[in-house]
Amino acid sequence: MLHIKRLAGLMLAFLLISAPMACAETVNVAVAANFAEPMKMIARAFEKDSSHQVTISSGSTGRIYAQIRNGAPYDVFLAADDKTPIRLEKEHAIVSGSRFTYAIGTLALWSAKSGYVDAHGNILKAGSWKYLAIASPRLAPYGLAAEETLTRLDLWDAVQNRLVTGANIAQAYQFAETGNAELGFVALSQIWRDGKLKSGSAWIVPETYYNPIRQDAVILTHGKDNAAAKALMAWLKTESAQNIIRSFGYRLQ
Repeated sequence: MLHIKRLAGLMLAFLLISAPMACAETVNVAVAANFAEPMKMIARAFEKDSSHQVTISSGSTGRIYAQIRNGAPYDVFLAADDKTPIRLEKEHAIVSGSRFTYAIGTLALWSAKSGYVDAHGNILKAGSWKYLAIASPRLAPYGLAAEETLTRLDLWDAVQNRLVTGANIAQAYQFAETGNAELGFVALSQIWRDGKLKSGSAWIVPETYYNPIRQDAVILTHGKDNAAAKALMAWLKTESAQNIIRSFGYRLQ
């Protein structure tokens, strides 16, 4: 009798331990390049706080959109704009009601050299630089914001032969970081941490110079039955997630 009770107790303990594991799922997240680092921190915290796992793929918003339309098995998409998620919504490619703005991005002009970029961006008109890195305005919302800023400054035509264009904002940052371009228009999140510049010198571009970079998240049709996708979207709205987002220089609604 004692043996039977002990066996029953062991079986109950096993069921209690394995139950959360049985419910655990993996969510495949496609994230715009500017939000790749914050998403890694968010994923680690989310995994600790839940039984789920997160797989992350990053790239330009335009290219991720093309991948989604070509059948890429993503469950959640964190874009660098709101236009692409709205487009996917109109194309019935997302779970209805899942779209929301998770961050508002900021554009910055940055150099890896300390003291090189002045506080007002006058370096752009000084002409003492050879190359300026930007993300593709066609593929990346931060690249479009860079184009809008240069147009506002009446410099877009003048800098055409000095532009180094990356497929996404991560490549634009790499061009500037390695010195292949003395200057780069980057996402503030790439150079900012906990209220200060990590390195180099920068001009934080006034938000009146470009259209707001409202970054929306959606659950894609592929993730409609994925419990981890729903849990992650809910976790993005928690104070813990929002504190991480703010620490990278993003604003919230």
